[in-house]
Amino acid sequence: MAQRYPIGRGNREIEIKKADLLPSFAILAGEYFLGKNHMSTKGLSFRKSLVLICAAVCGASTGANAADQTGINHPDHTSAEWQIAAYGSAAPAYIGKFATVIGGSGEVIRKGSNGWTCLSLNPRPFPENGWKDAHDAMPGCGDEEGMKWMQAALAGTKPDILRDTFIWMLHGDVGEDNTKMGVLDKADSTPGEWIESGAHLMLMPKDPASLEALSDDFTTGAPYVMMPGSDYAHLMIPLVGYYDYQPESSPAN
Repeated sequence: MAQRYPIGRGNREIEIKKADLLPSFAILAGEYFLGKNHMSTKGLSFRKSLVLICAAVCGASTGANAADQTGINHPDHTSAEWQIAAYGSAAPAYIGKFATVIGGSGEVIRKGSNGWTCLSLNPRPFPENGWKDAHDAMPGCGDEEGMKWMQAALAGTKPDILRDTFIWMLHGDVGEDNTKMGVLDKADSTPGEWIESGAHLMLMPKDPASLEALSDDFTTGAPYVMMPGSDYAHLMIPLVGYYDYQPESSPAN
């Protein structure tokens, strides 16, 4: 029986290298370990997660297109082949290639073996002809706790997770208000708070208060907080190509 989840909501190739990841993690580590903002004991779990993910990610060199891409050029974007290729490549190949993939109708189109799940996170209805490309689909990949966080966010309920968790989005998203959940149009967003993201990794903390010492400014290139002060506060970690869709927000401009 197919497992279902209550998630309703030209293909660009990028390469993520160690050199591109190290600066963001160095900045983040500096803010937490060397900065003037001293973290209390409630941040210990968060800091441990940062050390673990830095060890895992900084030791890898991979790309969004490194997962099984045999179906990415399939003309039918409603097909299992295209969706598996597009959604599975939201994470590095060592995760996405072995993850379960959920199709646009909520069905499991590929059963995985590593406890991770990849699916479209675009909250809009699944188009009749499928998403126009992987960026439009806004795919994300998370583990069991990440799935719980995503389901709660999309249902408008408070996430209840056992530990900090991470969600990969190497194809980015089509834009959202950095301060308010569920804003789907730039015209409806808070002035100056709209950000259309390229490749990034997100940290969803068990305790959102552990992020209070970090900035919510997405124009510096450093990790920043999205949805600050809310139950959905999470850390956005920009990767190479993050500003491809909104270059005016890049610190280079």
